[in-house]
Amino acid sequence: MVIQGRSISLEDVAHVQELISSHPGWNRTRISRELCREWEWFNRLGQMKDMACRTLLLKLEALGYVTLPKRQRPSPNASRNRTIQAVFHDTTPIEGSLRELMPVSIEVVKDTGSLSLFGFLLSRYHYLGYSGSVGENMKYLVCDCRGRPVSCVLFGSAAWKVGCRDSYIGWDRAQRPQRLHLVTNNMRFLLLPWVRVPHLASHVLGRIVRRIREDWKKSYGHEVVLLETFVQVSRFRGTCYRAANWHYVGRTKGRSRNDRYNTLRVPQKDVYVYPLRARFRELLVHG
Repeated sequence: MVIQGRSISLEDVAHVQELISSHPGWNRTRISRELCREWEWFNRLGQMKDMACRTLLLKLEALGYVTLPKRQRPSPNASRNRTIQAVFHDTTPIEGSLRELMPVSIEVVKDTGSLSLFGFLLSRYHYLGYSGSVGENMKYLVCDCRGRPVSCVLFGSAAWKVGCRDSYIGWDRAQRPQRLHLVTNNMRFLLLPWVRVPHLASHVLGRIVRRIREDWKKSYGHEVVLLETFVQVSRFRGTCYRAANWHYVGRTKGRSRNDRYNTLRVPQKDVYVYPLRARFRELLVHG
C-alpha cells in the first residue's frame, strides 16, 4: 500500500502492531514519533513528519489493520471543523483601475491576527470554504495601498495523481511519490466579492509566482519547482490563470480518487500548471 506518500508492506503493518502491543502505556504521539525515528521519516529541515505518521496510523486503523490507543485529548480536527470566528472587515466596494490600488502588498500569513482574518474570509466568501490546512502550505493575504484586504491565496499539497499533469511532467508511478513535494497546489484563490478591479487577479498571481520559491524554501527548507491548480469547468473559465501565463495541460475525468468502480462522479476541472524553473522536468523526474 501507499499511504501518505509512503510504501507500507505487510511487514511494516506487523511491526506497528507489535509496537502497539508491546507498549500499552504509549499514547498515539509516542507511537508515531518512534515510527518516525525508526523509518527515518523527516522533512528537509530535519523535523519529524509526526502529523503525516499519525494520519498514516489513522488510515491503517480505518482499514482494520491496527487498533490505536484511545485519545488522551480531543482530536485537533474537532476544533478545526468548528465554525470559524467572525472577524470584522471593511466591505466598502473597491472599484476602478489597478493603478489606483497600487502598491498592492502581499503578506505571508503566519501571525494570529492575519491568520484569523485569512481563515474567516475564505470560509465566508470562497465557494469551497476553509477548514484550516495541514502539512506544507503557504498562505498569502493581499491588500491594497490603503491596507484593505482584496484577495486570499492558499497553496498546499499537490494532488496525488493526475493523468494529464503526470504526462506533462513525464512521471511514472515510481517517480511521482519521490518528487511530489516539489509541486504545490493553488487550492484557494479568492478575490473578495466587493472588489471589481480589472487585471487584479492576474497581477496577484504574477507577483506570487515570482516569490513563492523563496518563501517555500525559507519555511520548509526546500524549493518548489511547479505550481498546479484545478479550475471547475462548470463555474469558471480560468481567464486569470491564462492571463498570468499558466499552461493548460488537460481536463480531469470527473472521477473521485475513491472511485474504484467508476461510479462516483465529481465536477470536471481544467488543470493548469506554472513551471518555476527552466529545468523543472529534469528536477521532477531525476531529482
